[in-house]
Amino acid sequence: MARGDLTSFSYVVLVLVGRGGASAHDIVRMMRRGRLYWSAADSHYYAEPKRLERLGYLTSETAPGRTTDRRVYRLTPAGEEAVAGWLAEPTPAPRIQNEAIVRLLGGDLGDEQAVLASLLAMRAELDTIEGLLAEGRATMPELPHRARALDLVHRLGEDTVELYRSWLDDVERELGGG
Repeated sequence: MARGDLTSFSYVVLVLVGRGGASAHDIVRMMRRGRLYWSAADSHYYAEPKRLERLGYLTSETAPGRTTDRRVYRLTPAGEEAVAGWLAEPTPAPRIQNEAIVRLLGGDLGDEQAVLASLLAMRAELDTIEGLLAEGRATMPELPHRARALDLVHRLGEDTVELYRSWLDDVERELGGG
């Protein structure tokens, strides 16, 4: 069951900490690869584990890092219980904040060709996201307990990138006159 002190973002962090634990830096790395699904400033990914620890959902310990010690967070029994309850709740439809759609809709307020160029510039970012999805796939052997779920997530990401590419082709045909 959802708890008043936990937000959707809190659950993202708790799930990423998972059974194996994770440092805030690990969480940031995972979210950069998954930015197609969830986006927040890096500072939030560093702050939220500390908040969740204060609330008793996470515990932490110091562990050696590459250059300095790092704080590794682990779920507490309360954190595991909170995640289990949340996982059992009905999942709402995804909420999409899509700036490309707003730009297209506002095209009549500016230069349509400038809007087209702006939208087509998204292709470079889709290439980047595709690379991040490939990186994510490459890490799957490190997470055998999540391999099936990660495969499904990566397929959704790959299909989403392909859908956006197809949509951009449609936009280019319509606005580009060809």
